[in-house]
Amino acid sequence: MVRRSESRIGGPIPKFNDYHIWKTLESLDDRTPIGRKKLSSLINVGEGSTRTILMMLQEQGYITIGKSGIILTSKGQDLKKEAHMDMAHIESSGLTIGEYDCAVRVPKMARMVKIGCEERDAAIRAGATGATTLVYAGGKLSFPGSDFPVDQEVDRKIRSTFTLKNDDVVIIGTGPTELSAEIGAVIAGLTIIGGLQINRELKDILTPRSSGNELISLAFAIHDLVGGLPVCAKSRDNLGIRIENGAVIDNAYTGPVLEEVLELGTTIRKITPSGPYKGTRVIVTPIELDSRIIAVIGVVDIRSMAGVNNLIRLNENQKFADEE
Repeated sequence: MVRRSESRIGGPIPKFNDYHIWKTLESLDDRTPIGRKKLSSLINVGEGSTRTILMMLQEQGYITIGKSGIILTSKGQDLKKEAHMDMAHIESSGLTIGEYDCAVRVPKMARMVKIGCEERDAAIRAGATGATTLVYAGGKLSFPGSDFPVDQEVDRKIRSTFTLKNDDVVIIGTGPTELSAEIGAVIAGLTIIGGLQINRELKDILTPRSSGNELISLAFAIHDLVGGLPVCAKSRDNLGIRIENGAVIDNAYTGPVLEEVLELGTTIRKITPSGPYKGTRVIVTPIELDSRIIAVIGVVDIRSMAGVNNLIRLNENQKFADEE
């Protein structure tokens, strides 16, 4: 079960995220072309996802694609420089709880760190076990918001890995695999610098064949917005997810109202006739792209079962139809 909390260990990783775009930029330069197949192996996603990333970068002028391969444009070089972080896999540091650790150095960004929770949560959402944030000031590494220095052995490992400068940030991502630790560290670092400044369209994020993993961020955001009520979501052609109490409790889910909305293409408020929420009010709405329904997402008003004021109100026709 995937839980969105401090105790959540790992989580589903989408087909690609900002880590893979960052890794793409790091793998390219303005002189030596690289082929798509080799790039796909370097960034650890399939050729289809690699193609999507490259189309997005090409459309915005960050790369050029020719017969000899892919290279960065001057605009792409600038983006790579803005998002650059030194990265290295390190032996278990004693600060972390995962089997593998990976560290990144984010230059001159200590002012953007609060207490490290934002970076940890970003790493967890990306599929890592967690992340530990450290800042370098006055010649020593310490935890953010504190003058308490880190363990001497951890300090030695980090100093032997990176050339530290005042106001640098070091983030140690941790996870059950080297890749998950690396993704966690990079995503946490990107959180500090404000993310990759790339325009994204819905088609770059969701498709009719998106898995539940690719819907998870949107589903959790809505779960938070509606005060923790259950949220269900699925794409048109794949099974989806069901979230309750901050956790994914089903990652191969569909329901009667989700399927009805996919068929009719309109928002539906009703009492669901079957499934785990049978007899409960739900609201499900479609997600459209280019006038096509690519996914649906819904909220379950479990408070109505306890007689609490309803979040979801049915219109009169639906009410009478459902209660007959």
